[in-house]
Amino acid sequence: MPTNEHMHGVFAPTEVDRLIITVITDNYYDSVRVHPPSGKRRKASPGVSIHAEHGLSYHVETVMNNRSYFFMFDYGLDPIGVMNNIELLGIDPGKVNAFGLSHGHFDHWSGMIDILERGAPGTPLYVGEETFAHRYAMRPGSQDMTDLEQLEREAIEKQGITKIIEVREPVEVIPGCYMTGNIERTTEYEKGSPDLLIKRGKGLERDYFPGEQALVCNVKDKGLVVISGCAHAGIINTVRHAQKITGIRKVHVVIGGFHLVNAPPEIIERTVADMQEIGPDLIIPAHCTGFEAILSFARKMPDQFILNTAGVQYAFGA
Repeated sequence: MPTNEHMHGVFAPTEVDRLIITVITDNYYDSVRVHPPSGKRRKASPGVSIHAEHGLSYHVETVMNNRSYFFMFDYGLDPIGVMNNIELLGIDPGKVNAFGLSHGHFDHWSGMIDILERGAPGTPLYVGEETFAHRYAMRPGSQDMTDLEQLEREAIEKQGITKIIEVREPVEVIPGCYMTGNIERTTEYEKGSPDLLIKRGKGLERDYFPGEQALVCNVKDKGLVVISGCAHAGIINTVRHAQKITGIRKVHVVIGGFHLVNAPPEIIERTVADMQEIGPDLIIPAHCTGFEAILSFARKMPDQFILNTAGVQYAFGA
């Protein structure tokens, strides 16, 4: 796609001079791996190491006119491990201007309460609809139901620190960084998992995550950076939605969980092919993308692919 091609969008996103994304936690950590393009990995030392887990958490910084703004998006699974990483990475939750959550699965919210307690009073928390619903899962190869529990709104409100804001439409959460609002589903093949369930009323239904949120930023002279939590809505749907609402076709970076773990090979192939057509400068799959899908992106998009690890900090822009 032409780098300067624009579409009719919902809003004109403010350009940021620089975007810094710190991956607080992810499923994988490798202390001796070389620094990635546009990034720097946090190395280990005797008795000191980044914690990796089945979870995801980001710290996002936008820089405009030499002024920085800070946002946290998702909070991992293990509060002890996440707080360890926050300390090692030099992140101060008290300086965060706003908090956000992609969706209501525990590997994204379990570390939240401890972090919010360290935030400044009155800092907003942006969430999508059904974030606080009770969720369940059927594990692959098993008929046993797993209780995924639920994030309790009351536990957050009891702190008296954070104002909860529910998002359905795109919203600027800090200058130059936007939550996508509810993501439009346009692909034929990104249908989510039939094994993920949500409690509505007295019964359980398949969970299509209508309120799942992603982030999008427009980096000056680079294009869009799309940041996904799990992409239950589909990573192609997510990126195309970001293009549509901003009116910008050029995608610089796609980073995050793509939820292709345990996906059939044909779904992985179609996803990679559509991502190749979108043509981001960098593709950084993480968390729930799954080994097979990560390998496919690495093989078919070798010039764009970055292997993500917990504790890496990326900087995009001037």
